[in-house]
Amino acid sequence: MRNNVELAVHFEEVERFFYLQHYSDYCFGQHERNHRNGHSERNRETDDLRLDKRTCPEESIIQIGNMDNQIPAELFFKIALEYFKEFNDRFGEYVHIIDWALHVDESTPHIHERHVFDCENQYGEIMPQQEKALEKLNIDLPFPNKVPGKHNNRKMKFDSICRCLLIDVAKKYGIDIAEEPIYGGREYLEKQDYIRQKLNADIIEKNIKLKKKETELEEITLKISDAEAFADDVAEVAYEKAVEVVTEKVREETRNEDYALIEEYGSSIINNPKNSEPVRKISKNLFTGLLQKFRGMTEKITEKLARVFSDPVQKEIIKKPVKESVIARLNAKKQTIADDNAHRQKSKTQGKDM
Repeated sequence: MRNNVELAVHFEEVERFFYLQHYSDYCFGQHERNHRNGHSERNRETDDLRLDKRTCPEESIIQIGNMDNQIPAELFFKIALEYFKEFNDRFGEYVHIIDWALHVDESTPHIHERHVFDCENQYGEIMPQQEKALEKLNIDLPFPNKVPGKHNNRKMKFDSICRCLLIDVAKKYGIDIAEEPIYGGREYLEKQDYIRQKLNADIIEKNIKLKKKETELEEITLKISDAEAFADDVAEVAYEKAVEVVTEKVREETRNEDYALIEEYGSSIINNPKNSEPVRKISKNLFTGLLQKFRGMTEKITEKLARVFSDPVQKEIIKKPVKESVIARLNAKKQTIADDNAHRQKSKTQGKDM
């Protein structure tokens, strides 16, 4: 029997492969749409979906009996197999059991099972989405006449259906289960066993987060070790973003409303049947030329801005206050850290003297 750490690693490998196999098309399509809309920073990979709490696999713990009254592991295994078959027959199109494991090395046999909900989006791509998948399965809200929310959602109804399904399967094998559900399932596990499971899971999660933080800290340390270079980088990025925003804003403001106004007024004259053909023809030429001149003016403005911003002197004038502000903040932070270290060292010395 695998221990909890080994099992967690095994589950992670299986789930990573499942997400890669099933949701790569969705991620690829989303990348293309983000690129067209100028938001490539929103791109996500299948591993991001797997780790996001909104789209990650959901875990269920299935247990029959307790420490004082339990069924043989072999019988529990047979019931579980039939239950999973019934589950798959009924929900398998939109709910997929990715992996499960039977634990028999603790006080009460129980199963850890993980599944994911998915269905097609508006682009015909399969993506993880719980509420839509349950809607496709025609699972209603527990209280259809009330507003959906934390205490009124399709997942509640789904959990209730799954419990009834397990009870029906168990009855076939002569096992009676209490009809009233006790949410959570873990309270029947022996206290120390549950604490050990929770600690192992927490250790894995904390190790992952710690490794990520260490990597981020190393990158930041390399940057801050040279405050001057770091300030230059920040000022450069700030300058480029400012130029990009200002230029685009000027282009928009000198285009959208004025273009629409000219086109609307011109159309009202050109398409007016009361005006003679020569008048409409002259008006069309006039407004066409006016729009062309206006577009040319917009381009001239943006070109002039580009020349101003590309001037090295102007660039340094804009970057200088940003750079000075960053250096001042870095120096202040260094001083704060130094003061804190000195205070801690003084406290340690006083403690030793006492």
